[in-house]
Amino acid sequence: MRPCLPETMTQQPRKVFTQHFLAVVSLGLLICLLQAPEAHGLGETSHSQKVSKDGCPQLDPVYTNNTTYSKVYPVLNKHQATGLLLLGFAGLSVLLALGYVAIRKNVFHDANTLDTVFDAGGKVSTSLTAVTVASQLLWPGDLLQSATVAIKNGIAGSFWYTTCCVINMILFPVLSVQFKTRAPGAKTFLQVIYARFGASPHMVFSFFALLMNVMVFICLLTSSTALLQALVKDANGEYCMMIMATLFGSYSFVGGLGSTFYVSYFNAAVIFACLISFTVSIFYSGDNMGTADAISDLYEKVRCLEGPEGNEERSYLTFWSKGAIIWAVQGFFATASITFCDQASWQSRIAAKPAQGVLGFFAATYIWFAIPSTIGTTLGLGYLAKTSGGNQSFQQLDMADIDSGLVTVFMAQSEMGTIGSYLVLTMIIMAVMSSGSGEVMAISSIIVYDIYQIHINPFNKKKPNVSECILCGDPKRADASVLDQGEITVSSPDGQEVKSCQCPAASECEQCYLDQERIEAEKKLNKQRVYMCPHHGDYRSYLESLVSFKSWCILWVTISLVPIGLLTLVTGVDLNYVMMVGFILTTPSFPPSLMTVLWTKTSGIGVTVGSLSGFFGGIVANLIVASTFDGGLSQFLANTSQDYAVLAGSCTAFGLSLTLTIIVSLFTHKIKTPKDAIVEWQKARDIDNPLKPWSEIYREDFPHLKEGEKPSYKELDRVLRKAKLTAYIGGAISLTIFVLIIPGIMATFHVLSESVFQAWVIALQTWALLMAIVVIVMAPLEEIIIIFRQIRQNMRTAGARIASLVNIHDEAINGSRIPENSIPLNSHYKHS
Repeated sequence: MRPCLPETMTQQPRKVFTQHFLAVVSLGLLICLLQAPEAHGLGETSHSQKVSKDGCPQLDPVYTNNTTYSKVYPVLNKHQATGLLLLGFAGLSVLLALGYVAIRKNVFHDANTLDTVFDAGGKVSTSLTAVTVASQLLWPGDLLQSATVAIKNGIAGSFWYTTCCVINMILFPVLSVQFKTRAPGAKTFLQVIYARFGASPHMVFSFFALLMNVMVFICLLTSSTALLQALVKDANGEYCMMIMATLFGSYSFVGGLGSTFYVSYFNAAVIFACLISFTVSIFYSGDNMGTADAISDLYEKVRCLEGPEGNEERSYLTFWSKGAIIWAVQGFFATASITFCDQASWQSRIAAKPAQGVLGFFAATYIWFAIPSTIGTTLGLGYLAKTSGGNQSFQQLDMADIDSGLVTVFMAQSEMGTIGSYLVLTMIIMAVMSSGSGEVMAISSIIVYDIYQIHINPFNKKKPNVSECILCGDPKRADASVLDQGEITVSSPDGQEVKSCQCPAASECEQCYLDQERIEAEKKLNKQRVYMCPHHGDYRSYLESLVSFKSWCILWVTISLVPIGLLTLVTGVDLNYVMMVGFILTTPSFPPSLMTVLWTKTSGIGVTVGSLSGFFGGIVANLIVASTFDGGLSQFLANTSQDYAVLAGSCTAFGLSLTLTIIVSLFTHKIKTPKDAIVEWQKARDIDNPLKPWSEIYREDFPHLKEGEKPSYKELDRVLRKAKLTAYIGGAISLTIFVLIIPGIMATFHVLSESVFQAWVIALQTWALLMAIVVIVMAPLEEIIIIFRQIRQNMRTAGARIASLVNIHDEAINGSRIPENSIPLNSHYKHS
C-alpha cells in the first residue's frame, strides 16, 4: 500500500509563514507611512523650533534653568540587602521548591528521575503554564525598559514595545503544537535538529542556543545590577553578581524545572500586587482621589511637552511615532529569536500536554501584555508629567540613568518614598529570579541532553541514530507509528532484511520489577543500587549518573554567571545597548529553527549555511551603517546602537538566514517521495527515553494500545486536532486584536484627545486588574484540583495492587507459577 503524506505536513508551514509574513509586512508599511510625513499630515519640526500648543503656559526662561539632575537614592545597606534577598526571597523560594519536591515524591512518585527535573512530569496545568511563561518572559527589562521607551517616544513607545513581543508569543503555540506532534519525546528543540541533520548542524545550533541564553543572562544581570547599585549603598559589581547568581540557582538546584513553576506563580502574584500599588498611588491616592482629575492633570502636563522628532505634531500622546515603530521592528526580530530559540521557552511548553500548553501560552500573552504596557504608560508618562517644564523647580534623571532603566525606580521613590523602593525592588528581583532560574535550567538541559549525552559521554559509544535502539543498537521496529503498516523488519542498504529491536518495554519487564522490589527492600541498608536486568539495567545506572551530573551542571552554570556578569560590566554596556544590539547575534538562528519543525525539505546544509551567513552578515551590516554616523566606529557603543544600525543588522541577519536556508535546502534535500517525508518525520518521533516512553503521557487518550506501543501519526494528529485548532483560531484572533484592531483604532486618533487618553489608561488598568485576578486565583485552584485527583488515583491503584498481591500469594501457596500479567508492573514501576 503506497503511503500518503498527511495534509497537515504540507499545509501547516504555509499557515505559520503567512502569519509571520503579514506581521512583518504590517510593521514595514507603518514605517513607510511614518517616513513620508508630508503625505500623511505628519509634519516634523526641528529641535530649534518651538511647538506652539493651545492652552499651554509660556515658560519663563528662569524656570527652565531650575532643572536639577537627581539620582535614585539607596534605601538599604549591604547587610540589610543580603538578608532580604538571600534569607527572604531565596529562602522562600527554596521552601516552595522543597514543597514541590515533596508533592512529586509523595503524590506523583517521580521526584528523582532525570526527565522530571527538566519537564516537571510533562503534565503541567494550563493556568500554571500561563503564569510561568508570563513570569519568565517578564524580564526586568520589561519592567524597566517599557518606561524608558515611553519617555523617548511617548505613549506609542510602551505600546509598540509590548506589541512586538506579543506577536511572537502568539505565534509560538502554532509552532509548539507542531513540535509536540512531530517530536513528542524531545526535551530540547536541539534534539530535533540532531535527529534530522546529524552532529555538525547540531553543534552549530547548540552554539546559537547557548549564545541566546548568555544574551538573556546579560540582560538580566545588567538590569538587576543597575537596580541594586541604585538602591543598595556601596553595592559593587562583585556583590551584585554573587547575589544574583545565588538567587538564580538556589531553588533550581533543589527542585529542578518544576520548582520554577511554583516560584513563578508567587513571583507573578507579587508583581501584580506591586503594579496595582503603583497605579493606585499615582491615580487614586493623596491629591489624586478622583481618577478623572488625575488622568486629566497628567494629560495636560504631557500634552504641553515638545515630543521627539518623528512623532506627529511632536507630541508624546500619539501612536504615530517613527522611533516607536522602528523600535518595534527591532524588537520583533529580537523577541522572535528569544521566543523560538530560547530553550527556556521550549521547556515551559514541553512540560505541558499540547492542549494545556497552547491555552497556557495564549493566556500568558494576555497576562504579560498587561504589565509592561501599564508600567510604561503609568510610570513613563508620569515621569514626563512630573519633570515637565511647567513646574518651577523639578528634578529628573540624566540620560545614562534613563538608559539603565531607572525611571521605574525613580517614579516609585517619588510617589511612594521608601515603601516604593521596597516594592520596586521586590517586583524586579522576583522577575529576575523567575527568568534567571529558567535560563539556568535551559543551559543545564542543553549541556545534559545535547552536549554530554550526545557528544561527550553517550550511553552507546557507537552513537546510534534515533532510528536505532539505544539499548541494543538494532534498528527500531517500523511499526504502525511509521507507515501505518505492520512491518517488523528493516531492510539494510543491500536489500537484505535485518533483525529489528526486540527489547521489551520497561514497564512490562519482569526483571525490572524484581530489581525495583529488591532496591525498595534494601533502601534502609544504604546499599549502592545495582540493576540486574540485562535489557535496561545498564541504562538505568547511566541515567542515575546523569541525575548526579545535572546537579553539578546546575551548580557550575550558576557559578559561571559571576565572571560573565563582571565581564559585561567591564565593557560598559547597559540594558538599552544589550536590548538593541545584542540580539542581532541570535536572530539568524530563528528562521532555520522554525523551518526544522515545519518544513520537510529543510536540510542540514541549508540550516547551517543560513544561520552562519545571517550571523556574520548581521554583524557586518550593523558595523557598516554605524560607521556612517559621526565618530564612526571610534564611538562604538553609541553608533552601533543607533536605530538604523540596529535595524540594518537585524533585517540583514533575518533576511540572509531565511533566504539561504530555503535556497540551499531546495538544492540539497533528499525528499523525493511522500514516503521519504514520512520517514524524515519519523526521525523526530523516534526521540524517546526507553524507560519512560512519551506514549505514557497519552495513555488515557489511547487506552487500546498495549504497553510500549506508540500511537500512529494519524492517531496522534486526531487527538491533537483540538489543540491545533485552538492554536490556529486563537492565534488568528489574538493577532487581529493586537496587530490590527488596537493599533488601528488608536492610530485613527493621531494625537489623542483627553477623553481618548483617559479611556486608554482606564482600559489598561482594568486589563491589569483582571489579569491579576486570573493569576492569583486560577493557578493555585487548578493545581490543587490536579493534586487531589492524583491522590484519588493513587488510592485506587494501591487497592488494585493489594488485591493482585493477595492473588499472587494464594497461587504461590498452591504451587502454581506467578502469572506475569497478574502483577500491575506498570502502575507500580512507571512512577518509581
